[in-house]
Amino acid sequence: MDLSTYWLYISPPILGAIIGYFTNDIAIKMLFRPYKAVYIGKYHLPFTPGLIPSNQERLAQRISDSIMGSLLTPEELQNLARRLLKTERVQGAIHWLLRVSLEQVKEESEQKTAQLIAGILRDLLGQAFPRILKIWARREDFLEVQINQIFDNLLLEIQLNEDQAKKLSDWILQVILQPDILRQGIVDFLTDRNIKVIDEGFRAKSSGTYWVVANLFGLQNTLTRLRAFCLDEKEASNARLEELIVALKIGDRLQELLQNISLQNLPVSTVRQLRKTTRETVRLYIQEKGTDLIQGLSKSVDWEDVSKLILARLRNSAVVSASLEVVSQELALVLERYLEQDLEKIVAKVIPILSIDQVIIDRVKATSPADLEAAIQGIVKSELQAIVNLGGVLGLVVGLLQTGLLLLR
Repeated sequence: MDLSTYWLYISPPILGAIIGYFTNDIAIKMLFRPYKAVYIGKYHLPFTPGLIPSNQERLAQRISDSIMGSLLTPEELQNLARRLLKTERVQGAIHWLLRVSLEQVKEESEQKTAQLIAGILRDLLGQAFPRILKIWARREDFLEVQINQIFDNLLLEIQLNEDQAKKLSDWILQVILQPDILRQGIVDFLTDRNIKVIDEGFRAKSSGTYWVVANLFGLQNTLTRLRAFCLDEKEASNARLEELIVALKIGDRLQELLQNISLQNLPVSTVRQLRKTTRETVRLYIQEKGTDLIQGLSKSVDWEDVSKLILARLRNSAVVSASLEVVSQELALVLERYLEQDLEKIVAKVIPILSIDQVIIDRVKATSPADLEAAIQGIVKSELQAIVNLGGVLGLVVGLLQTGLLLLR
């Protein structure tokens, strides 16, 4: 067999393998390339751009429909949300947010936070609270339990000790029971009418020796002379009164009296009435003047300093740090109960808001053909190479069949 005959039999398998291999490779590349349309003059060259670039918008719609129809169905999104929003994960996220918020308070942005809290406290305690308090004060049982408790546990137990009674009695003697004030009180009391009433009463109600004295001498002349003495001899009358205060030990008697004063010594009915009167007085005062009082106090308070103190307390509070875990757990349980009831409704509302299908379409359309080719090649590179190899194998098989036919002939 000469060389030409030998080549006649061997060339079909070789040529078939080469043609099959490169034909499939070219066909696969033509899916993506060329990336742009090619023109010869005004003539548009067929199969340009490649199949995928020329149909990229339709491909994006088909990919979106496939994903939303079979992968991201509402049921799958609900299952995904359930897995994502498990109590442990939600609790961890909330705990992290609370911890970050607490750390944020610790930073130099404290000034802004303090100003914000100060504004809230100023509005709450200076504007809203007085109006609410005025409305509450209209109720008959306003602060009834609290005032009764204060009255029973505090006011009833109040009793002056020896030192307190001594200081109070000294103050009364120095300020209220001064000789000059007592003298003026005697003068004011001993009017002509009062003297006449005292004299007639003494005459009418006395008996025995006192009746003889009252009817023979009477008190009218004596009281008139006493009044005249207090008016004409001021310094002398003041001195006599001061001597009487010392001689009668008014200070000691007053101290003993003050030391023995206690609401517990009063009758039960009197204490109850006094407690009721105290409650009504407080209620009426708050109703009439409570708004002005609280607003005045609110204006006098530096709320920014108060806010800084609150923030400092929060920063250093071990209770706040320890309670973050409990708070996050409770919030997670609340969210879990809410999701159990309304997860389906939430997902149904979220899907149109997120517009996942449109996002997929936009992302596919925005991807360049080269990037799209690289992405697909990265996913099914081995499969595409297998198709190319298969083309070569099929070409080789066809060539071998053709050589077999030639040998049979």
